Amino acid sequence: MGNTSMIQFFEWNLPNDGNHWKKLQEMVPELAELGIHGVWIPPPTKAQNTDDVGYGAYDLWDLGEFEQKGAVRTKYGTRQELEAAIKEARKYDVDIYADIVLNHKAGAEKTEKFLAKEVDPDNRELILTEPHDIEGWTKFEFPGRKGKYSDFKWHYYHFTGVDWDQKGQRKAIFLIEGDGKDWSDEVDQEMGNDDYLMFSDIDYQHPDVIEETKKWGAWIVKETGIAGFRIDAIKHFDASFTKEFLDYVRSATGRENIFAVGESWKDDVGFLEDQLNFHEDKLSHFDIPFHSNFLQASKAGREYDMTQIFNDTLVSVKPLNAVTFVDNHDTQPGCALDAQRVEDWFKPIGYALILLREAGYPCIFYGDMYGLNEPHEHPGFKDIITKLLELRRDRAYGEQNDYFDHPDTIGWVRRGDDEHPQGLAVVICTGDDGFKKMFVGEDHAGEKWIDLLGNKSDEEIEIGEDGFAEFKAVGGSVSAWGKKD
Repeated sequence: MGNTSMIQFFEWNLPNDGNHWKKLQEMVPELAELGIHGVWIPPPTKAQNTDDVGYGAYDLWDLGEFEQKGAVRTKYGTRQELEAAIKEARKYDVDIYADIVLNHKAGAEKTEKFLAKEVDPDNRELILTEPHDIEGWTKFEFPGRKGKYSDFKWHYYHFTGVDWDQKGQRKAIFLIEGDGKDWSDEVDQEMGNDDYLMFSDIDYQHPDVIEETKKWGAWIVKETGIAGFRIDAIKHFDASFTKEFLDYVRSATGRENIFAVGESWKDDVGFLEDQLNFHEDKLSHFDIPFHSNFLQASKAGREYDMTQIFNDTLVSVKPLNAVTFVDNHDTQPGCALDAQRVEDWFKPIGYALILLREAGYPCIFYGDMYGLNEPHEHPGFKDIITKLLELRRDRAYGEQNDYFDHPDTIGWVRRGDDEHPQGLAVVICTGDDGFKKMFVGEDHAGEKWIDLLGNKSDEEIEIGEDGFAEFKAVGGSVSAWGKKD
């Protein structure tokens, strides 16, 4: 298999109609044809209601099989429909990566009384009160499932914290009191300690919790045939547990190549590199710093120095573990990080930078490819992303030579390989119209090359006898030049 890509196959505002797994099954052939052989699906587990995107995780053992939280299906469909989509994907060598939410639980059936201490929301290491009785939503019994697959019931001592006291009717962050119970020290240190994120925060120091979650991880792989995980909020829970979880699942299923990518929204390449080193490079990570560079470039326009676009990025230091992306569900309009959404004009440039280069595992966002639904409708960028995917599939191979020598005009050449000898020359201009004189090889001398993205559709370039040519681009865009078929 040649160059492969990954797609985040959802956006925040998909309709709550239970048809998404069926849509995935129908679209598998199209995705495979474009060279997309990794599909990150939204959380397939039962959430607190069917409107929930899946991050309000309720019951990991319910994949849309039991009458719970108002329906049998999840927002996306039933377990049967999910498994049919995965089975179809396997026919086309497409791997399905499930988004798994291990940090917290939501939608408890009952409250429980227990001792807890209120902490400062801006510094969770700062205790504000003595231990006192509160009432939290921490009792999970899963009555609809009736103990099938697991008879484990959750209680307050399986969690580290909550953010609501039903007794006092007040919202605050509470650290649950218990023998040896505290926030994990193997999490990010923002806010003093970033263990607590939302809902009922799971305690991965508790041995029963560790065993239950490991057991579930092996179960979902064996039952469904998923090929990997996207691990939500990985910087908010115990790093040693994550490593133990992945080691166990790989061993218990006999599938040492199970893919895993962690999500830590952290613009700090050193932090991400440390996480990967801790996991002995058996984990990948989303390249948040690269996205941050895209954001800055899209805001600054010609004032941004494009020769610095790869500075302090994960793909530059850990290319085999970097999942590169332009935007995702968190940065789409109306969502938590919409202020960090890359400007529309830069989207084709960003996708060229992740799809037409050698390093990184590029991830396409569903909302960029197919558009966004209400209330923030957007048509998306399907035409240009499709062209870039086709170029990645067919031409973006071989030695890569960079021409990063001008602040608003950069370029690179892919020289091709034995199976894909055509070659490719890419030019990006973020200022005025520009060009790059680049070497594509003397073996291409005399060939007529055109802009395969169509931005310079009125021009044709002839490769010189010395293997050089001046490749052009329109200001604020990207052009990808190749031999005219």
